[in-house]
Amino acid sequence: MKPDGYRKDFPMLDRGEEGNRLIYFDNACMTLKPKAVLDKIMEYYSEYSGCGGRSLHSISSRVTEEYEKARRITKGFINAPNTNGIIFTKNTTESINLISNSFIFKKGDKVLGTDHEHNSNLVPWLKARDMKGIIYDHVPSKKDHSFDIELFKEMVKGVRLVAMVHVSNLDGRVIPIKDIVEISHDAGATVFFDCAQSIPHMPVDMKGLDVDLIAFSGHKACGPTGTGVLAGKIEILEEMDTFIVGGDTVKETTYDKVDFLKPPQKFEAGLQNYAGIIGMGAGLEYINNIGLEEIHSHEIGLNRYVTKLLGDEVDIIGPEYPADRGGIFPFRILGLNAHDISMIVDEVAGIAMRSGRHCVHSWFNGNRVESTARASFYIYNTKEEIDIFSDSILQIKKDFL
Repeated sequence: MKPDGYRKDFPMLDRGEEGNRLIYFDNACMTLKPKAVLDKIMEYYSEYSGCGGRSLHSISSRVTEEYEKARRITKGFINAPNTNGIIFTKNTTESINLISNSFIFKKGDKVLGTDHEHNSNLVPWLKARDMKGIIYDHVPSKKDHSFDIELFKEMVKGVRLVAMVHVSNLDGRVIPIKDIVEISHDAGATVFFDCAQSIPHMPVDMKGLDVDLIAFSGHKACGPTGTGVLAGKIEILEEMDTFIVGGDTVKETTYDKVDFLKPPQKFEAGLQNYAGIIGMGAGLEYINNIGLEEIHSHEIGLNRYVTKLLGDEVDIIGPEYPADRGGIFPFRILGLNAHDISMIVDEVAGIAMRSGRHCVHSWFNGNRVESTARASFYIYNTKEEIDIFSDSILQIKKDFL
């Protein structure tokens, strides 16, 4: 893969001025947006900026056509079982809240996660524990940070819903989702995966995996902010209760009665983010044209390279081998604050990266780690950028330790 061929597609990387370079290493938080996505958004606002599904005029019909095209693109991208099982939300967080509020639980039902959950896949279950009386638990990792499948086999017994992160934004760890689905189904559990960190970086085949529900965000997949997806088996979505209700969710109402539509409309209340969802579809098409296998291989290559340069200079958090961390390089420099590291590389080298607890406070508190710096890579990142990053980190150590 030659990232230089893709860099020209991303306007933010074309600063045009010497000394105004941007090295964008915060891709686990949000990817940059290619021109194809920006053009698609502007196409909506300049050519057919109207309501979809409500009016009968040609503008409305065009909106509906493009919006539903994005649904079909999404269905194909993840090989979902049914187009009507694609629910548009504003992000992964909203998708998980939809599940936690709409899934039919009885008091005492068990939900099982991992010890690497983003707050978006932890806090909704703790709230459901307090509001609905469910029981929430998590599977502790092995000492090498890998998923403990043998412990999971014991803990999944009697579980109603397995709700786990596929790829951790903390350290890039990937859990064995095919095995988890099979074991969970044998135990009678429904399976949901938070795929926010996997969808833009590696193939996720819903039908091939037989997974029941997944969620992801458009802004991590070259799409606009405020876009997300909940995808599920249609029979499960039909059994779930409504969440946010109002216009476009109903077939008929009287002053004392409501008849709700079936999915996806059942969950898509009110005027939608048409421009965003249409733009998200363009982002998924852009990724698909490159190829997820190629993207994943490129990211691992960059992680191997940065690990070779800095592996003996910093404390790497997470799996030992770069291939097990994907495009995520989390690290500490003992004796220095992670936020200071992030601010210094931004100031001296134009490197945008993340620092802190990465919305995985539970892991940091449980492991008594204060914070980490995190560089995360994507299709437009290069070895030359990593050379600059490595030199900056080594200079920080020289100057401050």
